[in-house]
Amino acid sequence: MDRPVTQADLDFEHVPETDQSFENALEKARDGDRLTVDDGVELLTTGTDGDGIDRRRKELVLEAADRRRAEVVGEEVTFIANLNNNVTTACNVGCLFCNFKDAAHTFESEYDEETVGFTKTPAESREIVRDAVERGIYEVTSVSGLHPAFALDDEHLEMLEDHPFPKAVNYKPPETYDTDPGTYVEQMSAMSVDGVHVHSMTPEEAYHARRGTDWSYEEVYSRLRDAGLDTVPGTAAEILVDEVREVICPGKISTDGWLEAMEGAAAAGLGMTSTIMYGHVENEMHRVMHLERLRELQDRLDGAITEFVPLSFIHQNTPLFEHGVVSGGASQDEDELMIAVARLFLDNVDHIQSSWVKYGDEGGLKMLNCGADDFMGTILSEEITKRAGGEYGEFRSFDDYVEMITSIGRVPVERSTDYEKRRVIDPDADGPPFGPRLGPKADGTPILEESSAPTRAPTEADD
Repeated sequence: MDRPVTQADLDFEHVPETDQSFENALEKARDGDRLTVDDGVELLTTGTDGDGIDRRRKELVLEAADRRRAEVVGEEVTFIANLNNNVTTACNVGCLFCNFKDAAHTFESEYDEETVGFTKTPAESREIVRDAVERGIYEVTSVSGLHPAFALDDEHLEMLEDHPFPKAVNYKPPETYDTDPGTYVEQMSAMSVDGVHVHSMTPEEAYHARRGTDWSYEEVYSRLRDAGLDTVPGTAAEILVDEVREVICPGKISTDGWLEAMEGAAAAGLGMTSTIMYGHVENEMHRVMHLERLRELQDRLDGAITEFVPLSFIHQNTPLFEHGVVSGGASQDEDELMIAVARLFLDNVDHIQSSWVKYGDEGGLKMLNCGADDFMGTILSEEITKRAGGEYGEFRSFDDYVEMITSIGRVPVERSTDYEKRRVIDPDADGPPFGPRLGPKADGTPILEESSAPTRAPTEADD
C-alpha cells in the first residue's frame, strides 16, 4: 500500500524566494507605496534571508500595519448583528480542508443509516431567520454544501431533470432525499424576511447553480438578486493559486472560475466580501499571490469588495490533518502577519476583519492592533469552524463587544453589511444594554439573554 502524501512530499512551483530585501519592502510599506508580490513575501516571512520568523522584524511589520489602519479607518472597530443559517451539509465535492460537509448519499431516502448532517427546507429557513429578526439581527449569512438536488430555480430544475447525463452535472432529483432543499431562489426568498440583508451564494455555490447550462454568472446572480440576495460572501477562495487548490480541493471551482463568478456578481449589481483560508499546505508566496489577485479584482470592480476576511485554517477534525498531510494550522505569529500584510498590501480594501471565532477573544483583540478594524458579528449560530474543531463558540453579544473593544482603547461601532450605516456606541451614554439598533426590528434590547446564549465550550464537532 502506498504511503499517504504528507506536506513534505509537496513540490510546488511557487516558493517564497525573492530578490527583494526586507528593509526595502518595509520602507515601501511605511511610505504607502503599492507593494509587489516580492515585497509582500518579504514582509510575511520577515525576510527570506533567514529561517523562521524574526520577532523584531515582525513587530516592525505590525506597527506599520497598525499605523496604516489608523490612517485609513481611524480608531473605530465595527461589528454587526447577524445570524448564520447554513441550509445543508450535504456535499460530495470532498475538499480535504473541510469537515462541515456530510456525504450527500447519506441524505438519500434509501440510505439505511441516520445521517449526522442536516438539510433545511425553505420554510424552515424562513422560520429561523424570522425568529432571529425578532431578536434584532439584520443580516443572515448562508453558506451551504453542494447538495445534488439544489438547482437555481424551477427553470434550472427542469433542465437538470432533462439532462442526458445527470451524474456528470452532479444532479439527483429532490425526491431522492428525505428532505427537499428547494431551489436556491426559494431559499433566498425565504430568508429575505422584513428587510434582513441576505449575504449568501459563494462563487462555488453559483457554479453549482449554473451546472448543465450555458448561463453566465451575471445571469445566475441577477436571478438570485431578484429573489432577495443582497451581497455575496467571497468564500470558497481558499488560496487562489491552482497548484494549491489541486491538493486541498481538486473538485472545486478553479482560480479563474472564482474570479469570473465574482465579476459576474458585481455585474449583477451585488457587493461582496473577500477571504483567504491559510495555514494548511500553502506557503507565503501563495498567500501573497492570492492577495495580488484580490487587489487586481478590486481594481477591476471599482471597489465592490467591502472587506477582507483572513480565515486561519482550523485543522483538528479535517481530512488534511487526519490523513497526515498537515500537522497543524498557522502559528500566532503567522496569524498576526497575515492580518498585517493584508492591511499593507490590499491598498484598495478599507476593512480587514479579525475573527473571534478563529482566534478567540484575546487573539482577536490582538489582531485589531495588527491592522484589522472589524470584529465580525453576533453570529447566533456558527457551524463551519465549530465542526472543524474550533473552540471559541458561536455567539457574541453587543455588551461583549463594547467591553472588549473599549478595553483596548478603541471605539465600538455597530455597522451594516455594506458599512454604509453606522452607530458609534458611547458606553457611558448608550447603556448597557447595548443591543442592536440598525435593523428594522432592532430596538437596542439584547439579542439573547445570558441564560439562553449558546455555549462557548469546546466541541468535538467537525468542520
